[in-house]
Amino acid sequence: MSRSGYIDDCENPGLWRGCVERAIRGKRGQQALRELADAMDAMPEKVLAADSLVNADGEFCTLGVLGQARGLNMAPLDPEDPDAVAAAFNIAPALAREIVYENDEALYPWNWVEVEVCGPLRRYDRRTITVRVDIDYELMARARWQHMRKWVADNLRGDAKQENQNA
Repeated sequence: MSRSGYIDDCENPGLWRGCVERAIRGKRGQQALRELADAMDAMPEKVLAADSLVNADGEFCTLGVLGQARGLNMAPLDPEDPDAVAAAFNIAPALAREIVYENDEALYPWNWVEVEVCGPLRRYDRRTITVRVDIDYELMARARWQHMRKWVADNLRGDAKQENQNA
């Protein structure tokens, strides 16, 4: 199981997606997204960490950016407990889980690359194989910031989206 608490054997994903949508469209959700957009835009270095609210290097995940902007003490929070994190941030648990999922798991930290194999091969061996290549941490952190900033912008409602774009 991941930090988001999402699991593969969800009994009724349609009901869960409805909870997430209501949490995003709700008053608290929209307020959090507006604050998050402002906090992300104000970041001096546009990078996001994964797997914790704040890592040893002082980099924040998406919720960590919101927590810092709100002045929350995140040290006592267990990042593996999405319900406690949601309560501390005053957002719906469904929204907290969705943000953590998008931050940690929506982007893969590797690429699949085809490699041509040279040299003596048996008749039934393939000439090309696909291998997994890890992406540099710094590139991944920047890509994560871009992905999350777009996700926040895409989920702001019309009036909040225009206010955020005009600012």
